[in-house]
Amino acid sequence: MNCNKLQNEDLYQILVISKDVDQVVFPILIKIFKREKIQNSLEFLQQDQNQKLNVGKNNIERIKDVLNKVKDHDFNEQNYSLDEYKEIKQVLISKISNDKKIIEFLKLLAQLTAFDERYIQCGSNSLHLLVQMKVDLKEQCFENIRIRNTSLIGANFARCDMSESEFENVIISGINLNGAKLFNCKWRILRIDELGILIGHSGAVNQITFFPHGGVNLLVSCSNDYSLCLWNVKTGKIQSVILMDEEVESACFSPNGITLAFCKCEYIYLWNLKTGKQISKLIGHLDKIRNVCFSPKGTTLASGSDDNSIRLWDVKTGQQKVKLDGHSSCVKSVCFSPDGSTLASCSYDRSIRLWDVKTGYQQVKLYGHNERIQSVCFSPDSSLLASGSNDKSICLWDVQTGQQKVKLNGHSERIWSVCFSSDGTTLASGSQDKSIRLWDVNTGQQKAKLDVHKNWVMSVCFSPDGLTLASGSSDKSIRLWDVMTVLQKAIFDGHSSCVKSVCFSPDGSTLASSGYDKSIYLWDVTRGQYKVKIIGHSEQICLVCFSPDGTILTSYSNDKSIYLWDVMTGQQKAKLDGHSSIVKSVCFSPDGFTLVSGSNDRSIRLFDIKTGQYKAKFDGHSSCVKSVCFSPDGSTLASGGYDKSIRLWDIKKGQQKAQLYAHSHYVMSVCFSPDGTILASCSDDKSIRIWDAKTGQQKAKLDGHSSVVYSICYSPDGTTLASGGGDFSIRLWDVKTGQQKAKLDGHSNTVYSVNYSPDGTTLASGSNDKSIRLWAVKIEQQILSLDNLPKDTLAQFSPLILNNNLFQVNAPSNITILRISKHPILQAQDALILKGNFVNYQGVNLRSLFKSLGSCIL
Repeated sequence: MNCNKLQNEDLYQILVISKDVDQVVFPILIKIFKREKIQNSLEFLQQDQNQKLNVGKNNIERIKDVLNKVKDHDFNEQNYSLDEYKEIKQVLISKISNDKKIIEFLKLLAQLTAFDERYIQCGSNSLHLLVQMKVDLKEQCFENIRIRNTSLIGANFARCDMSESEFENVIISGINLNGAKLFNCKWRILRIDELGILIGHSGAVNQITFFPHGGVNLLVSCSNDYSLCLWNVKTGKIQSVILMDEEVESACFSPNGITLAFCKCEYIYLWNLKTGKQISKLIGHLDKIRNVCFSPKGTTLASGSDDNSIRLWDVKTGQQKVKLDGHSSCVKSVCFSPDGSTLASCSYDRSIRLWDVKTGYQQVKLYGHNERIQSVCFSPDSSLLASGSNDKSICLWDVQTGQQKVKLNGHSERIWSVCFSSDGTTLASGSQDKSIRLWDVNTGQQKAKLDVHKNWVMSVCFSPDGLTLASGSSDKSIRLWDVMTVLQKAIFDGHSSCVKSVCFSPDGSTLASSGYDKSIYLWDVTRGQYKVKIIGHSEQICLVCFSPDGTILTSYSNDKSIYLWDVMTGQQKAKLDGHSSIVKSVCFSPDGFTLVSGSNDRSIRLFDIKTGQYKAKFDGHSSCVKSVCFSPDGSTLASGGYDKSIRLWDIKKGQQKAQLYAHSHYVMSVCFSPDGTILASCSDDKSIRIWDAKTGQQKAKLDGHSSVVYSICYSPDGTTLASGGGDFSIRLWDVKTGQQKAKLDGHSNTVYSVNYSPDGTTLASGSNDKSIRLWAVKIEQQILSLDNLPKDTLAQFSPLILNNNLFQVNAPSNITILRISKHPILQAQDALILKGNFVNYQGVNLRSLFKSLGSCIL
């Protein structure tokens, strides 16, 4: 770090100069630089004839001053995303995060990189700061920008035009490129946590293994679709396939890379990779074989089976050398120590056993898990053994003493696979909770967590050089991860557990969310940054709802209480008690004077917001009241319950007006249309029903969800109904026709809540995958040039040809424009990619990754 430059003049004081510049000047300057093809912006502004540009002489002088100072500053030489600049950056951000004028100047510096190479590093640092401050960058023009040596983790470039941009040595993990225009980009030496998705299996991926030599980019996977696939890791394509007539449970390369061993039922097959032919079939086990493993020299193969035995085979002759008995149940995993002297085995009998390979004698028996053990793996130096179990824990054992050194807790479901990195410092684990976790072997602390797979993670494996991690899942996919970048991945603000409810404020600027982590967040919708965090409930919070004037937020949880919060301060205003059991739903009256609640105690209660006293109690449901909703005029209340009924109540009279029956299971939610003429309901029976609010007659039944429908919400204009369900999807329905208009995929777990913004352009969703997504649900028109587009591409857009060789398409709609989560993921749904390069620092082409994420490769 060049401390002298930092000491000469504080960066903040330099940026403050830009506050005296009229912000309307910035886009004008960019247009002039682009039109005149300027390469030296400072020199251009210093020329006499340009002092009279139509932007004001004073503005020009101040811009010259700040550009001159920032050019020679450390900010224009060093990478401010590095840890050594963390403190300096934090102080700077604390001063400028809410200063709109400085923020606009930082945007100018980022855009200036498109023309003037003298400002590439400060422009790159500026973009990094903007991302760190969660400045709204979506739907902006970043054409031709040149960004180098920085981190853009979690950046939101949704619907941005980034054509002709150049990225070099940039961390792009977790960025949102949904709907972005990426024409002729030159992105190289990229750092990204996820390198690719390998799609080819039609069933669960049981195990994955890298080729033993780092120079060969080969991976083998076996599946319950009866196949083994050999993958080229660099291209992401299948190199060859071996088809069997039964599920393939395990596969392993010989150390010299010539032979592949795999098991099917009670048989083991040895396959010559050079000739592509079977060498031998090993027969001996009496039941299904679960795992095979070569010794370090490749002369011996070990196998573990449901017949409770381990067998050691002579690879050359195919003959059984020895049978190891001792386990009293299925042997799930076997692993040779790197020095070849010891074999470890684990079993459903909850024990781990270490065997002397030479003598076949059991050396030691390890107990520590209290449920079935699924996987064992030696560290590279043979000193440690890792084990993963159904008890959700990982144990690290001292091989010499047989003592447990540490227990790693974090997974919420059983662990299927564990694997050490080549240097022994990191342990990877894959679990039924759909996550991959990386652990520091020395400290036992979790270093990173990857939540991307949509189903169980069955297998994890490091590449021989330790740079890449592969994961195989029941979701039929294999994912490749850049280990170094994964370990650098930032943790953002967000819920640490299921997001149960989301709700827009009446002015649409704020989104409230609540979840099982007992917290409520109020989010700035444009930036995805939380404004207030509310802690007060002692149990998981099931729902949040704004008052009509937006000043009060109500919430309820499993602690039987209803809370009222001051939105401005986040302070508790009141606590409403009265229900004798868990509260299941709340709703404000349209005038904001009354709050209604439904409960497990089968009652509905109406509370006076001003006094906090309850005014009335409605009884009628014979089971839990799951949902309540006022009609827009406030005269009628609808309620839905676990008794499969919907009831309409006259608020003035306090009497039940009607009972509506049609659902065959629990009613999960009810919602009035904006004009109050229609009522929608959704249920555990997977259906949505549309009712005439006046007559109580069913008008339509909407089928499409394959699981419970938890939430429904009308668009403000009443033309569309949104629904979220247990099938992980959101669906948009045409209210008039009853037809499904769109299906929104993106969440990796149950969608519990959907809510429209007041202007109807955005839909918010909350999910059990711990994330909140904001979806752009308004279709817009986009004009694109026909130049250089392949003919077969045009058919994808159903274009309307216009003048001047342009065509008009429906711009990507129904995309996630903002995802709020502790763990950002790469998104590229409907990104338009034409030509260009997207290559990581290992030379891996990322185009296939973008394509797998829903990008359109033109």
